[in-house]
Amino acid sequence: MCDLMAHEEEAIQIISRFGLNMGVGEQTIEQVCSVHQVHTPTFLAIVNYKVFRQRALPSEIDLNTLNRYLRHAHAYFLDFRLPRLRRSLIEAVNPCDTSSQIPMLILRCYDEFVNEIRTHIEHENEGLYEEHEHDDQRITDKLTEIKNLIIKYYPADLLQPGKDESQHLHISYPLVSVMSDLWHTEHDFADHCAIEDDILRPALAQMRSGSRKNKAVSQPETEELSDREREVLVQVVKGLSNKEIADVLFISTHTVISHRKNIARKLNIHSTAGLTIYAIVNKLVDINHLKI
Repeated sequence: MCDLMAHEEEAIQIISRFGLNMGVGEQTIEQVCSVHQVHTPTFLAIVNYKVFRQRALPSEIDLNTLNRYLRHAHAYFLDFRLPRLRRSLIEAVNPCDTSSQIPMLILRCYDEFVNEIRTHIEHENEGLYEEHEHDDQRITDKLTEIKNLIIKYYPADLLQPGKDESQHLHISYPLVSVMSDLWHTEHDFADHCAIEDDILRPALAQMRSGSRKNKAVSQPETEELSDREREVLVQVVKGLSNKEIADVLFISTHTVISHRKNIARKLNIHSTAGLTIYAIVNKLVDINHLKI
């Protein structure tokens, strides 16, 4: 764990959002995770994604551990990073200076940016993931607007070389620092959103899929196939492709695909071998006429 933290900057952020601490000594990653009851494969999945952009299989993710990570990330943004960045912005642009309206406009735009992030997090907490795409775009637009206001319109007279050099540096250093913080915040929040899209959503989808399968096992009754679905099933077990089935039955390929989905759903059978057995047992086809 020490090697990871010492060589990968991204890992420092990650460990704090899993509730892990410094002072890891010579412990391995697995040992540190075990002490803090963090699911090790989920921890490694986030690290590999943040550092190397490697996506994990949904089966490797523990949703409770991932939710713990996301809750801590929310607290980091709302309770620490964004308020601290606002204080730095106030120091850099001095909105109390009445000689220009630009500093106050910059601060107002920043507050709108924070509100967009807060809305995004509220949507996430409520499970409204379909809203994220719109949230993300508004957040990006607000942050771009802040950077453009500073770069293009921050009062030039405050930065003119004609001023005393020490005064000039006193003004420019905080401004450069806050611009760097804005970039880091943008990249960090983009990674946060990417983790939701590329790790959280697939893991949730698999969980829901597994839940549906479990319900199917507990309720073995199957819906009756329609006559057309039986016809499609017969052609499937004979080994015909979707296009060939469409030609034989004089229907579209899209309709064949739709029937096949209904067959799989009704019978809870998703393999050709399973469908073949079903068709033979229910005397829809003669085993002697099949290529097995």
